[in-house]
Amino acid sequence: MRTPISTRARALLLVGACAALLGGCGGGGLFNRERPDEFAVQRQTPLVVPPDFALTPPREGEPRPTGSTLQEETLDALFGGSAPRSAAERDTLSRAGTAAPGIRSSVGDTETHTVAKGRVTRDILLAPEADGEAARTAAGS
Repeated sequence: MRTPISTRARALLLVGACAALLGGCGGGGLFNRERPDEFAVQRQTPLVVPPDFALTPPREGEPRPTGSTLQEETLDALFGGSAPRSAAERDTLSRAGTAAPGIRSSVGDTETHTVAKGRVTRDILLAPEADGEAARTAAGS
């Protein structure tokens, strides 16, 4: 005849089995927050064999083999390289003519004479921005 297992023994056996199962899941305690960082994982690009095995590393001080400067490459990336000019652009440039060679340095010179636009233009430029009563205009005679 079999002897029945007491309730206390069953509970103790169940708690022991649960502890053994949970013990296998452990990894440094219940509140261990050490996990892999999902944002630090990067996909690695596959290795590619270069098509030309006769490549040699560049020597110090030599120009780049492409022949273009960084400025040219930047302009090409921004504006898509040199495109043929439209008819309107060609017409505008032909009407504009050519500028004097030193014009940029003489424009900013303090000795360059400028035309005074007058008191009215100065008052218009220095007028406060407003929408109400202060924003009035007067017709001059």
